[in-house]
Amino acid sequence: MTKITETNIEAFAIETLQSLGWEYVHGLSIAPGAEHEERESFEQIILTHRLRRTVARLNPDIPADALEQAVQKVLRIYSPDLLHNNETFHQFLIEKVKIPYQQDGYERSYEVALIDFSHPSNNEFLAVNRYTIIENNQNKRPDVLLFINGIPLVVIELKNAADKNATIRKAYDQIQTYKATIPSLFTYNAVCVISDGMECRAGSVSAGFSRYMTWKSADGVFHLSWRRS
Repeated sequence: MTKITETNIEAFAIETLQSLGWEYVHGLSIAPGAEHEERESFEQIILTHRLRRTVARLNPDIPADALEQAVQKVLRIYSPDLLHNNETFHQFLIEKVKIPYQQDGYERSYEVALIDFSHPSNNEFLAVNRYTIIENNQNKRPDVLLFINGIPLVVIELKNAADKNATIRKAYDQIQTYKATIPSLFTYNAVCVISDGMECRAGSVSAGFSRYMTWKSADGVFHLSWRRS
């Protein structure tokens, strides 16, 4: 019998995501200095080229300078309070990024969409494993991050059910460690996922362990969200 390892569970998760239409790259392949570099430094959380490219496509009638202002507002969310940052980004995500301008003596706003919720296939879906993040001299590497339009909306932490010490609770505890050491990642987080390969639960960035639940649809059947059409 083949021994199950955390690497096996990670590979299966990635294969499942690919079968649903997600693009996949290894974190090292897009790291600073790599052949297909998409990050200027390990402190960079968002894949900015992907974000700019998608924002331009989703908002074709908005001037380029307003689009760049919107991108910069997303990149520059910062306060000492992780949850405040997360709420600020959530507002941008759901209500769009508003960029004011003057017209005929009145102040108006461009509303820049970060995601096309009505037509999921208009978005870019990317799964990345081993994505190294350095913050405050702390070096961490979450198991899998799910990016939509260059934004890491989902953090997945995996443990091995065959290891009695590597429980799903340990996966939850690891998420808490990430929140303490690389909090900038969670500015953009919508969902945290923990799994030991047998059980899988999802929760918000502020959820306690008891609030992590199996992800089900209204019909009570498990589904992976953001399946591409």
